[in-house]
Amino acid sequence: MKLQTISLRRSDHLNEKWVQEQIADDPSILGLGDLVLKDKERAQLAGGRLDLLLQDPETLKRYEVEIQLGATDESHLIRTIEYWDIEKRRYPQYEHAAVIVAEEITSRFLNVIQLFNGHIPLVALKMTTYKIDEEYALTFVKVLDELSFGLVDEDEVVSEPTDRAFWEKRGSKNTLQSTDRLLAIIQEIEHGASLNYTKHYIGLKVAGSAMNFVAFTPRKAHVIMTFRIPQTQETDEELAAAEFDTLSYDSQWKQYRLRIGSELEENEKQLIRKLAKQAHEGYGKPA
Repeated sequence: MKLQTISLRRSDHLNEKWVQEQIADDPSILGLGDLVLKDKERAQLAGGRLDLLLQDPETLKRYEVEIQLGATDESHLIRTIEYWDIEKRRYPQYEHAAVIVAEEITSRFLNVIQLFNGHIPLVALKMTTYKIDEEYALTFVKVLDELSFGLVDEDEVVSEPTDRAFWEKRGSKNTLQSTDRLLAIIQEIEHGASLNYTKHYIGLKVAGSAMNFVAFTPRKAHVIMTFRIPQTQETDEELAAAEFDTLSYDSQWKQYRLRIGSELEENEKQLIRKLAKQAHEGYGKPA
């Protein structure tokens, strides 16, 4: 099979919007991890729009992604850094990284980037497009990794509805089954609860309305389950004693995050039941 390299900048029918959609459909193609789409064409307070905002669902780290057809240039670099800075200032509770995607990363561009060493976490990805018969494929090569790690109002999450098939692809059939078993525990507390599939997470629906005192994010090998409860030393100690695989506490949304495998011990089920009951009782009350 012969691979033909094409230039998107000179293409008559492929454009930046097409690239944006390919990445939005599967952010993992960038090679930055199993990221999820938070937003695209995100309006900025100072004007302009950020091409893509991606996030790691486990670390909560965010990636501000700007796409450039052809070679990188100064305006592209400035725009990328500006959008990264705006998002970092708006949501300082998250770690942020600026990502530049271009068909050509010039040596002059790399020399300029060196001036920011130690101050801006910047990733540069070289994008190549191949034509295979009548189809097209994108590849991304990391030319420059992060030089450093950068360091409110409620963040907006567009909970666009989807279905179980979407999550079986993003996660797996096994982790969807694990989610079903976790739902069964929740239904002991809220009998009318059912799964509410959105593109960012699987929440709960009760009597036709969202009631997300807990939520689930199925991955390939485990489920991330969140409980909206305040962080306390008692809960920290209980989770440690049960040897739960815990992720860092999300102070923005005030929720515990657990990484849960396929099987649960009885003491783990009891603790999940306790945390879910606490989240249920506190749902809708001021934090």
